[in-house]
This record gives sequence, structure tokens and C-alpha cells, in this order.
Amino acid sequence: MKPAGRAEPTSRQPVTLAANQPDRFYRGGAAIAELRGAADAAEWGPEDWVASITTLFAQPRAGLSTLPDGTLLRDAVSADPAAWVGADHAKVLGDDTALLVKLLDAGQRLPVHVHPSNSFARSHLGCRHGKTEAWVIVGTSGPNPTVYAGFREDVDAATVENWVAAQDSEAMLAALNPIPVKPGDTVFVPAGLPHAIGEGVFIVELQQPTDFSVLLEWTGFAEPGDPSAHLAIGWETALTCVDRDGWGGRVDDLVLHTADRRSPVVPLFTEQTEPFFRAERIHADSAVDLDPGFSVLVALEGNGTLRTEHGGAVPVKRGDTLVVPHAAGSSQVDGGLVVVRCRPPAPEKVEAS
Repeated sequence: MKPAGRAEPTSRQPVTLAANQPDRFYRGGAAIAELRGAADAAEWGPEDWVASITTLFAQPRAGLSTLPDGTLLRDAVSADPAAWVGADHAKVLGDDTALLVKLLDAGQRLPVHVHPSNSFARSHLGCRHGKTEAWVIVGTSGPNPTVYAGFREDVDAATVENWVAAQDSEAMLAALNPIPVKPGDTVFVPAGLPHAIGEGVFIVELQQPTDFSVLLEWTGFAEPGDPSAHLAIGWETALTCVDRDGWGGRVDDLVLHTADRRSPVVPLFTEQTEPFFRAERIHADSAVDLDPGFSVLVALEGNGTLRTEHGGAVPVKRGDTLVVPHAAGSSQVDGGLVVVRCRPPAPEKVEAS
């Protein structure tokens, strides 16, 4: 325990983060407002970027998270990477947290789109990271909440090009595998996989820390000719990042059903996500101990406390989002909290990504 009256360095303290909702191109946000206890959902956008060191595509600052003292999280991590992300992580990735967490509330169906891989991003976008992502379903509304992932059958390049040129939304959506979802489900979306999120699906999204999206379906979401739809590299190049293989027989490998699991720590993904991120759901019906490590917490239920070895104690209630530095040490949550704990890739797995 720290001596009375002695403040801990910021890089040791868990930090409760305010909402961070940059402008996006689709409707939503009511579920985020409800979770956070906001009075007026109309003022809330469809995404809340939590513990973000990432900016919107081609923008210098929008999307970055700010700590309560006004410092950008990006700058705080850069000033003391070992304290924030741990020495092993810093040896591999430096001051890069390698993680972006979002609350995403689809107030309308998102467009069919795709994200590039690490190798594509290095070759064409000058970036270490592509954008592999995964969805933790935390709420749904409407009669048939559904997400879509991967083409049902193999699709040739000319067909994809024709769909995009004609903006044939009906054909693109029909070509994807529909996946009915409910709270507790998780869906892994590897880079290259065409996908969409249906109206009424509320998720905690983990992803690599970029804003790289190729909008196969841009009508109604981007202005005609907007270069951001193809990442400003042209359609001919952008479309080479699309996984055109058929996933009809293996899409179930991307999905886990965890709603009925109530152990203190519930893994939310399989080992296939470890080169990119990790996550678990914590059920603190009694106190639950957590190992040290940079993490982002999203509180879904309860009203309790996060106690840390070196960073003191922080009250946590439903709707709170927190970033926990590695230097906070071991921690414990209690009070009946249900928390999604999001973590960066396992350092020893990063080279394999």
C-alpha cells in the first residue's frame, strides 16, 4: 500500500475515461447513451472510442482519447511505455498499445466493407497494422439481430468489381453469411473478410489500432468519389485486400456463444485472436483477482471497486470505461461487477500476425 497522502504517478493509476465519440457516417448511439446513463441519446454518436491512440482516417487528432488532466493518452504512453504497456510489450511494439476498443451501436445496418491485413497495410498504407477485429455482443434490439461475415461461396474478382461499380447492395449482402446474434456471442473478423453489422446490434469491439475500411457498399454512407472509401489508393488496389473465398462451411469457426458461462473469468475468444488482442468477461459476484497488464475495462453491470497493487482503488459502476496501466500491478474487482476486459496481443504472438 502507498503511504497516506502520497499521490501515485499517473502511469500507475487506473483512469476512468469520458466518452470519446468522433463523427461517423451512420446512425446510432442510443444504446451507448443508455449504458452510460446519459439523459439525451440524441447527442450521442454510434461509436465511443475507448483508450484510443488512433485517429480517424486521414485526420490528425479526431478519435484520440484524452485523460482527465487534458493529456492525450497517446502522449502519456509515449512518455513512459514500459509503465503503460509493460516491458515485454514495449520491446516488441514500443509505445504502441496495439489495441483500439469501441462501443458500437448500429442504429442502422452498416455497409458491406472490409479491412486490410498487416501485410497489405505495410505495402500500401505505410502502417504496421491492418485491421483485424472482433465483436462482443452486449445488447440487441429488433426482431432479428444479425451480423454478416464472409462470402457464402467463392467470388471472382470481376464480380466484386462489378458489385462495387454498380453499388449493388442487395447482391453484396445476399452473398454474405448471415449470423443471428444475442448478448454473450462473440464474432472474430479477420482482416480481408467482407462483413456488415445489422441494425440493433450493440457491441464492444476490439480491433487493431487503425481506421482502415474499404467500403464495398458506399452509397448512402460516403459521398460519390470520396477517396476515403478506397483508402485513397484507388479501387483497383483496394479491392485486392478482399478475401473472396467461400466461408459458408467454416463461418461457425468465427463465433463463440458464451451467454451461459458465469465463471469468474470467461475467455471471449479462441487462440486465433492472440496475435491481435485478447478479451475476457469478468463476473465479480465475489472478488476476482486479475494479473498485471495494460487493459481496457467496460463495465456492463454492477457497482463495485477496482483495487490495484500500485495504483490505488477506483470506484466502478455500470457504463464506466477505464484504462489500466501495466504498472498498476495486480488488481481485483468486486461488487457484482460484470466487466469486459480487453487486452493487447500477447507479445510473443505478435510476430506471427
